[in-house]
Amino acid sequence: MLKSLIVLEILVALLILPLRGVAAEPMENVEINRFMDGFHVDASQANYDGYFNRFASNGFFLGTDASERWSIPAFKQYAKPSFDEGRGWTYVPVERNIDREGDIAWFDEQLDNERLGRCRGTGVLIKQGGEWKVLHYSLTFLVPNSIASEVGSLTMKAFP
Repeated sequence: MLKSLIVLEILVALLILPLRGVAAEPMENVEINRFMDGFHVDASQANYDGYFNRFASNGFFLGTDASERWSIPAFKQYAKPSFDEGRGWTYVPVERNIDREGDIAWFDEQLDNERLGRCRGTGVLIKQGGEWKVLHYSLTFLVPNSIASEVGSLTMKAFP
């Protein structure tokens, strides 16, 4: 398990580092990038404690479905059976933008998922006790403009 975690972390780093130009980033952004990369590795490895310890206790996770506005206690309850079976979710970061002021940071990232394709995660981080925590995370689909009307028609049927 540890070996596969290390391999996945290396693959993620190899995919992300060349895109970001980490050497030119402020040290705080490097720390945030590592934190968020770990967030995605923990989810992929179904590391329940590692993943959920990255959230602030009063945080929220918004999934792609309109019904998915999860407080962290509710999200933990939802995810636990899957994580217990070793089934997490894999989103590979492709690009990330970070802004921050003091102990608050906000970001947007593009992610690849084998089943859903290109997605976007946006979030707010807060530094608590010297550690970054996810206060708010929202996962959405990216819809190219060329098919937006088609997708819009489908969603209008789903939400009459």
